[in-house]
Amino acid sequence: MTLSDFEQDLKTREKIEDELREPPRYKVLLHNDDFTTMDFVVKILEEVFHKSPSEATNIMLRVHKQGIGECGTYPAEIAETKVDTVHSRARAAGFPLLATAEKV
Repeated sequence: MTLSDFEQDLKTREKIEDELREPPRYKVLLHNDDFTTMDFVVKILEEVFHKSPSEATNIMLRVHKQGIGECGTYPAEIAETKVDTVHSRARAAGFPLLATAEKV
């Protein structure tokens, strides 16, 4: 194997590693506000994030007491879709619930 063959092989391996790398993950967060009801937050956690009733209640209480709570970690497109879904459902119900996605 010549040096240029070695360099080409190295570039090929680096390209394959780049292609196989997992996509970046984002954690979706809910933020507390003074208007969104606790029941609505639990409903969002159950329906959008597929949390059990007890897990949804625990996350809702964390949001309420600490001001923010993590709903899950997802690839970028899924995280963005979940944030958009939370916002559209909250607005339709008349609540200002805020969800954000933060790179892990």
